[in-house]
Amino acid sequence: MTDPRQADHTAAAEDDDFRRAFDLLPSVSDGLRADPAPSGTGSPAARLHTDPDTVERDLIRLVLTIVELLRQLMERTALHRVDQEDLTEDQEERIGLTLMILQDRMAELCDRYDLTPEDLNLDLGPLGSLLPRN
Repeated sequence: MTDPRQADHTAAAEDDDFRRAFDLLPSVSDGLRADPAPSGTGSPAARLHTDPDTVERDLIRLVLTIVELLRQLMERTALHRVDQEDLTEDQEERIGLTLMILQDRMAELCDRYDLTPEDLNLDLGPLGSLLPRN
């Protein structure tokens, strides 16, 4: 049986950790603007555009960005497993074929929605870009 005081202390400590983590993040008003900076130097990452005409394309761009990120992570994981000799030749073949098919499908979807690989690489401001540059 757990001591209720200990559970309350643990929950309070987690709340404090959570608050400290959010204190480190910039506030929305610091980093997000509805329009460019007056000098015209606002970076695209610092602007929020809500154009109803581009919502569908922007949503597709976001989904494809997430899929591309996952594809690259799976590819790196597969290469690591091949280097560690964790896979049989048959498994290596299947993973390689699957990753090639996924890359082809991503290229087809980008073509269909008139997106380039650079369009999928989100600018995270001071953190740099989301996807590694090849």
